[in-house]
Amino acid sequence: MKALHFSRLAALTAAAVLPLALAAPAQAATTIAFDCQADAPIIGPQQVSLNQDADVTAPATVAPGAAFDVVIDPAPNEVPGEVAGNTVKNINTFALKFPIPANSTYVGADLAGGSGLGSTAPAIAVSGGVATLSFPGPIAGGATFELPTITAHLTAGASGTIETKLSGTSYSDPGLTFKAVAGTFIGDITAPTACFPNPSPVFTTTTIG
Repeated sequence: MKALHFSRLAALTAAAVLPLALAAPAQAATTIAFDCQADAPIIGPQQVSLNQDADVTAPATVAPGAAFDVVIDPAPNEVPGEVAGNTVKNINTFALKFPIPANSTYVGADLAGGSGLGSTAPAIAVSGGVATLSFPGPIAGGATFELPTITAHLTAGASGTIETKLSGTSYSDPGLTFKAVAGTFIGDITAPTACFPNPSPVFTTTTIG
């Protein structure tokens, strides 16, 4: 696993979500490259990049109509104490989205572990075929944190393949959002940040049959 890395203004977050498995698992270690834009007041939009490694496991095959699980276990990460000469005060208001895979039905999800995420525990909500992992934070600059392990419970459709991946195609259609608070020569500023995976990897592929 690798730590996340930012460039320029805005802090960082971690992430990745989706699936794991049962019998005959197929496992993939994936590096997700996020392309981000921090909307910093006065300074203006700043392009930011971050990487997150994730081990993802899912069954290689599943019977039609059968229940199965998919899981991801994010690595610990550290918020930088300083970015581009500015002190990072905290990062907060996280939302990470992933689509419910085609040819499957969402049943529920369990969260386990995680640390340093603030006093309010992360939660998952599903709306419009998209699952969102969110928590308010904040996480102080320089602090270490770890997102929870997510186990998604799904039911296979009648046929086809089930692919897991993250949401997001552009800054206006992000898969990850958060806010970074930084201390600058003009005082503290809050930079809402929108990110999408670029490229967007397929984490796992499960064949129904």
